[in-house]
Amino acid sequence: MSKIILGIDPGTATTGFGVILEEKNQIKYIDCGYIATTPKDSSADRLLIINNAMEELIKKYKPQLAAVENLFFAKNITTAMAVAQARGVILATLAKHKIILREYTPLQVKQALTGYGRADKNQIQKMVKNILNLDKVPKPDDSADALAIAICAAYNLKPMLK
Repeated sequence: MSKIILGIDPGTATTGFGVILEEKNQIKYIDCGYIATTPKDSSADRLLIINNAMEELIKKYKPQLAAVENLFFAKNITTAMAVAQARGVILATLAKHKIILREYTPLQVKQALTGYGRADKNQIQKMVKNILNLDKVPKPDDSADALAIAICAAYNLKPMLK
């Protein structure tokens, strides 16, 4: 049975998304991109933009599972709070649609894709390209990160989806 997995790399300015298909122990690329907001929008409007875009992604791809990057550390408390707000909107939207949710730290994603928890961004992006058999690394970075999160979910959750 095939499963569509939606990976999300949350952010206020840019939220990356990646959609993959896990079928017969193979992972196939479907789509990736990003949700963008601008600082000229109010905080509430930015969160609404993210919510509306998430609704559209769910409607378009009908994922059975969503994987979201877990906020684990931030040097700037203001940035951390904004990302946490974006995550909250994303999690609420997924819950509204009763989509199975899994959350992963960057360390877990790096270990799943490379076997090494301190892999750099470039190594992760190359693994995403190779695993999904793409011609080039997805851009922007937020999209590649979202695909990496989706791949991590595919590697870790196969028994839960059957």
